[in-house]
Amino acid sequence: MKRETAWRVFAGEYNDSTVEIKGDGEKKPSYIVTPLGAKVNRVFIIGVLTDVENISEGGDMVRAHVSDPTGVFTLYSGQYQKDVTDILSSIEVPAFVAVIGKVRTYSPEEGVLYVSIRPERVAEVNADIRDKWILETCKSTKERIEAVFEAMKMDKPDVYALKKLGYSKELSEGVIAALKNYGRSIDLNKYVTLLQESLEYLVPGGETKTLPIPKTDEKQEKVEEKHEKEPLLESIESETIEEETREEPRLEAAEEVKKEEEEEDEGDSIEVENSVLETIKDLEGKDETGAQWDTIVEECKKKGFDKDTVEEAIASLMNKGFIYEPTLGVIKTT
Repeated sequence: MKRETAWRVFAGEYNDSTVEIKGDGEKKPSYIVTPLGAKVNRVFIIGVLTDVENISEGGDMVRAHVSDPTGVFTLYSGQYQKDVTDILSSIEVPAFVAVIGKVRTYSPEEGVLYVSIRPERVAEVNADIRDKWILETCKSTKERIEAVFEAMKMDKPDVYALKKLGYSKELSEGVIAALKNYGRSIDLNKYVTLLQESLEYLVPGGETKTLPIPKTDEKQEKVEEKHEKEPLLESIESETIEEETREEPRLEAAEEVKKEEEEEDEGDSIEVENSVLETIKDLEGKDETGAQWDTIVEECKKKGFDKDTVEEAIASLMNKGFIYEPTLGVIKTT
């Protein structure tokens, strides 16, 4: 089983997300849906690491912030991502970093959702790599704006209709989910401005324009506009092409990190997780306060698993909701 695709998304779009799709089975991942229809389980971001703060007594949990031209991502990394936590703690801020991570959510009450990232890989990069990520993310964001715009022009938007226009299955599903949950009042002008400001970060001096949003009750206008390309989107595309002529579009070292992650084989991960979960249940039965992390590792070593494999399985089980950590170093099943 391959990992989920890591989406390029700006903080301004990611942090606006208030819709979560929970997986309904052991192998089913959970997602957030952004207002522009990105159906995200994992993200690939590059920005400026501005601060790293220890938020536990032993320094096993850190909170970090990574900024891009549109906002700030919040990262949480703990003892089950020890290598990543150590890397974050060792980087002298401010610094450019590339991060691949899992979506994390927190909902203190119904209707309120806070999003953050649990980093899986972190690497320092240079300003050139960061600028190329901005360009690539602008292109991805532009495609999502166009897809939502097209869906808004449809009387009854559906996945099949968007796929016929050339959009991927993943994006088509995400856009329909976005319209269903956010409604047709999604403020595309906000994201067009966000996109332009990001481009101006690379090419200062651009002129801000607005994107006319089709009115759902004016069918004739929709028919006339259906096959027309928005002037604003044309200008964005033009700026993107001009920038590409000056910059190599690949993200070089950062892309290598992404490729390595996405090609990682997880064929036996479920078997490992099941074994680790069984071990936790056995230990939990002997101590009602929960299973000690060190004991879990030692017991799993007897079954032939190394420490890193056990830690990865525990982190995955926590992410899937099978176990939780009521106190530092103590694991309990849900």
